[in-house]
Amino acid sequence: MEYMANTDRYNKMIYRRCGQSGLKLPAISLGMWHNFGDTTPFSNCREMMLGAFDMGITHFDLANNYGPTAGSAEESFGKVISGELKGYRDELVVSTKAGYYMWPGPYGEWGSKKNLVSSLDQSLKRMKLDYVDIFYHHRPDPETPMEETADALAHIVRQGKALYIGISNYSPEQTARMIELLDSKGVHLLIHQLSHSMLGRQNEPVYDVLEQKGVGSIAFSPLAQGLLTDRYLNGIPEDSRAKGRSIFLTEASITPEKMRKVTELNDFAQERGQELSQMALAWVLQRATSVIIGASRLQQIAENCKTIEKTAFSKEELEKIEQILNG
Repeated sequence: MEYMANTDRYNKMIYRRCGQSGLKLPAISLGMWHNFGDTTPFSNCREMMLGAFDMGITHFDLANNYGPTAGSAEESFGKVISGELKGYRDELVVSTKAGYYMWPGPYGEWGSKKNLVSSLDQSLKRMKLDYVDIFYHHRPDPETPMEETADALAHIVRQGKALYIGISNYSPEQTARMIELLDSKGVHLLIHQLSHSMLGRQNEPVYDVLEQKGVGSIAFSPLAQGLLTDRYLNGIPEDSRAKGRSIFLTEASITPEKMRKVTELNDFAQERGQELSQMALAWVLQRATSVIIGASRLQQIAENCKTIEKTAFSKEELEKIEQILNG
């Protein structure tokens, strides 16, 4: 049966202006870091992508090395964007990144012009696209002069291979410098993608720079790799990420102290009339333009999209959350 998008999709989502730009992003964006590669049945990838779009999610976030295996998430996306979603391309914001290890040799990672331009060309082929909406430098390079990275990003915009430029994992000082360098080349930095959650607040100083400079923000890992859900409230499930090979969430990192806070946050979320995951996303949206969610099944996306039904917090509620987090 031919796919027809839900005609009510834009009434189901909130769209927020990305810094001082003309672009609006959905409050909830779909990240394709895990569960969209060639180790996942394509039928499930397809169902999640189309289902997300039907819920008003217009932004799909990828990177060259997403999968697993590396590159395969972009290939999965390419099948859907050249198939069922082909007629909806201009309604979508597609982002990809380069900077982490992708291929062997001295040009397969980091921030040289050689790496960034080559990587985007490869990504476009995998996704069967002529351009992406946002291209990110995925991490700062300690050895390549930042001037060269900025020149590469500006070059990519001038080529028409990306409409906007983003950066990820930059410190406040590095962010300010990249904004300055891109400005000198006539390119406005659109967005910074940073890790941010109730349990991971180390990047909050970055927001101050972004807000001052009119740059948007998008938070990844807003649920702390699943810890800010009800999944771990009664112990560590055998089929969970923490029991697997994840280096980002391990059994050792799930401490009694952390779980005490998660339990208290869950109780407070129940008082607010929402799931812990929904409250955690809403809390991050107090600062971020959008949040990136991951998913292994469509139902998780639907549950997370309910966040927009209650994103506001009273002063007292925010103080209560601070009390729990700092307690």
